[in-house]
Amino acid sequence: MDDFELDVDGQRRLTQYFDSIGDVLQFGERRASYAVYAMGLLADGDRKSMEPIAARAAPEPEQVNGQHQRIQHFITDSDWSDAEVRRVAAQYAIDALLDMEPVTHWIIDDTGFLKNGSHSVGVKRQYTGSAGKVTNCQVGVSLSIATWTRHLPIDFELYLPREWTDDAARRKEARIPDEVVFKTKLELALDMIDRAMQNDVPPGIVLVDSAYGTSSRFRKELEKRGLSYAVDVISTVKVWQLDDNHRRVGGRTLSVGEYAAKLVEQGEFRKVTWREGTGEKLSARFAARRVLPIADEGVSRAERKPLWLLMEWENGKDAPSKFHLASLSEQLPIKELVRNVKQRWRTERIYEDMKGQLGVDHFEGRRYRGWHHHISVALSCYAFIVAEHSRLFPPAP
Repeated sequence: MDDFELDVDGQRRLTQYFDSIGDVLQFGERRASYAVYAMGLLADGDRKSMEPIAARAAPEPEQVNGQHQRIQHFITDSDWSDAEVRRVAAQYAIDALLDMEPVTHWIIDDTGFLKNGSHSVGVKRQYTGSAGKVTNCQVGVSLSIATWTRHLPIDFELYLPREWTDDAARRKEARIPDEVVFKTKLELALDMIDRAMQNDVPPGIVLVDSAYGTSSRFRKELEKRGLSYAVDVISTVKVWQLDDNHRRVGGRTLSVGEYAAKLVEQGEFRKVTWREGTGEKLSARFAARRVLPIADEGVSRAERKPLWLLMEWENGKDAPSKFHLASLSEQLPIKELVRNVKQRWRTERIYEDMKGQLGVDHFEGRRYRGWHHHISVALSCYAFIVAEHSRLFPPAP
């Protein structure tokens, strides 16, 4: 998300875009508070929580307190629809993207929002990849869509541990709605996927890390929805080896880690380059085979479908350490398999942009509605930026 200046046409598009979001918000005071808060996230500023945004927006010092109260009410208490704001924002950006190239992927991931205290809704000591360790944080699960050159976050859900959903006092303090119950991150991901499908978001290959992809139930839920996937799995996932006619090979099942080790001994790994990196081409050694996963609960042997197992041996590593299952065409070349699974890496860049440039992790509110309202405004800002970049920097032919 590189910085750029809006020309006259860009400013006109921004005004029209804010008007379309305003149509969802309806009331004049909400529309005005949305514009102030969104511009506060988009503009320069070291801190993008409510009070600094109010201070920068107020024309006179004595007006800061009133501006702060209006923003706080809009984010924390005002009863407007996050789902509708996100739908309008996503559609705006998707229309711009589709003018250039098709949607190819849907990416599920999660990120941590580091916190000091214990009162922010959903906070606890838990693992987050953002810090690479267990730490005191909130965790948000996201759904992004991607073309081959652009990446757009369209939805977010706050993961609420049972320490929050099962605690009446905490629920009351954070104003968690009665209908909100405990859901795993996988369930939150499927909820967002269902919303995207209901909103007619163009489908894409679903990409997830091993925390999601290892779950056979999650993969089956994607298949029920008619979605293809290319997911990471852990090394202990067991599979049957298949020959070219989809018949089992060998007398026992193998973990994907064991299968990879077997192929290393046979010299079956080949170097594949998937894109140009900063200053060098990105490559590793890969092997791909058709397999049948063992853990397919509730599905008979005859109904199980062969998948690609893509095994990755990173440069500098002693052995293959990354494994992917994909429900993609049997005729797909290995280089295209690799290109697809590697599309997931851009999610980390999105998190960096949203935190570093839009201040997504600067939010200091403690309530459930406030967190989701804040995220909705940030998503709408990102959608406008992606649409502008798509227009200003179309993909090379």
